[in-house]
Amino acid sequence: MARSMWRGAIQFGLVTIPVKLYLATESGGIGFNLLHKTDLSRIQMKVYCPADDEVISRSDTVRGYEWSKGKYVVVTEEDLESVPLKTVRSIEIEAFVDEEQAEEKGARFVKQAYYLEPDEIGRKAFYLLKSVLEETSKVAICKIVLKDREQLAALNPFSKTILLTTLHWPDEIRSLEELNLPEDEIEIKPAERKMAEQLIASMGDEFDPSGERDEYREALMQVIEAKVAGEKPVRAKQAEPTKIGDLMAALEASVSAARESRRTGTAKAEKAEKPKPARAKTTTARKRKAAEEEAPAARRRKTA
Repeated sequence: MARSMWRGAIQFGLVTIPVKLYLATESGGIGFNLLHKTDLSRIQMKVYCPADDEVISRSDTVRGYEWSKGKYVVVTEEDLESVPLKTVRSIEIEAFVDEEQAEEKGARFVKQAYYLEPDEIGRKAFYLLKSVLEETSKVAICKIVLKDREQLAALNPFSKTILLTTLHWPDEIRSLEELNLPEDEIEIKPAERKMAEQLIASMGDEFDPSGERDEYREALMQVIEAKVAGEKPVRAKQAEPTKIGDLMAALEASVSAARESRRTGTAKAEKAEKPKPARAKTTTARKRKAAEEEAPAARRRKTA
């Protein structure tokens, strides 16, 4: 059973909806261990106290804040719980905004996604909020304290629940001015634009996440398995960047390849869906043959 990582309530106006918070995603990468280079033994990360010159247990550590050079104040879990802020135990909705406006103002810079589960007493209010957000295409902008830090977040309807996504604060989003982006200096010819539109149209499809997979993880496992077997991994060829002069040729070739791929895929699908001959016809043919063989015998019996 899933384990909640936070308990509190959604707050907007005078409405309070008790909810639990669950992580919506998990990491599926390949884990590595740090080894000693000379003998390949696994190393250990230990907590060292230089004042006592000894390794100590992590349970003997406390959380501290350096308020002056070399001077610390201990901050306990009770201290964190007593922070005079509503968002410590509540999801405080500040505004309801249009989805497009939320995207333009930074809602696409997502940190982490969480599922919300309403307590039994708050289910009606929870699903009322969800249905209104769906019908009005609104996003609820809110704040919540997670991991000792207040987070900016958004609430969006998702399947049978509401998804809470934590966002970056405006001062955490880096300016585009740091990049070299000369969009206004680039001249795109009508023929190039038309060919690019054809390529995009030929590759158009519905997005099905269930059909996607982490190919890098699979390829990395092949490299690891080859090394375990004592084989040398085969290095993949890297694609060369398209040269400016070859852009049209690359677009034309891409359109042709995409169309051919779609035709091949359609042909395979039609072949797979082609109905097999019905057994009923075979049965009918057998009955007809038996009847033809029986007819002369019947006539002989009648003549006799």
